[in-house]
Amino acid sequence: MGKKWEITFTTLVTFGGAFFASFPLFYSTSFGGAYWVWILLLLTFVIQAVSFEYIYKQGNLYGQRTFKSFLFINGTLAPVLIGAAVSTFFYGAEFAVNKDNLTGVMPIISSWQNCWHGLEAVAVVENVVLGLAIFFLARCLAALYFINNIDNTSIATKARKQLLINGIGFLIAFLYYLVRLLLKSGWREDAVTGLISQEHCLYWHNLLQLPYVTAIFLVGVVLVLYGFIRTYFASRWRKGIWFAGIGTVFTVLALLLFAGFNHTAYYPSITDMQSSLTTANSSSSLFTLKAMSVVSLFIPFVLAYIWYVWRKMDKK
Repeated sequence: MGKKWEITFTTLVTFGGAFFASFPLFYSTSFGGAYWVWILLLLTFVIQAVSFEYIYKQGNLYGQRTFKSFLFINGTLAPVLIGAAVSTFFYGAEFAVNKDNLTGVMPIISSWQNCWHGLEAVAVVENVVLGLAIFFLARCLAALYFINNIDNTSIATKARKQLLINGIGFLIAFLYYLVRLLLKSGWREDAVTGLISQEHCLYWHNLLQLPYVTAIFLVGVVLVLYGFIRTYFASRWRKGIWFAGIGTVFTVLALLLFAGFNHTAYYPSITDMQSSLTTANSSSSLFTLKAMSVVSLFIPFVLAYIWYVWRKMDKK
């Protein structure tokens, strides 16, 4: 696993860069306001990289146990923090936006409304539940990856046991979050006036009004469950990571589309409703969006490169 930590960093940097180019107002609001949660998340990735680099080096001053503890902190805290941060796309955050400040001496248009600067997200039960769902999902995908890549009966048996335990944890957390999400009120933008108002069961309405996104979501969920269930019950079948991995991508993509499509505020403000961010009021200029659409055409080549690199790594 130590050979692959750079790919995590690359993904995170790409995520941040894409958001900055396409939605600079979100970037400045979240990364500039909720900075403690992002700094803490980055710290967990730093100690991960350091641990993989030094854990087995001779003469390290801290010993293997210290670096294993760092890896445990990273593997536990990072998924929960990522889940809590992503969940604010649905449950909102405490910020205010004033675009009139652009004409002032200090052009700061986004301001955080509390002293916790993002850490308050972990005080919301639903945010933590999504974090736990990602935590259990990551462990399930790891077990599937080990089964597929390591030809060892003992490891495969232990991985299947972990798949059952963490699969149950994932289903409980994910179903709880999904039901709560579909029943909660959300923030919708008026297509004509641009005013934002609350709508009861907004995400349930999006589920019904965006059939193509719903189809992506359902396909993703089915693929994840198929990968889990067949791997657990068919002891000789080892390809579950391909189904569950692709299904995870589809499911996450659909959830993000539910958060931003259909005039939905993808980053709601719970202190000032009209400050909520939508794809209309927070995107870049038309020129930048056109440039980003051209850049996105290279995504298949990037995916092919990642597949090639992983294949080369796994040969040794």
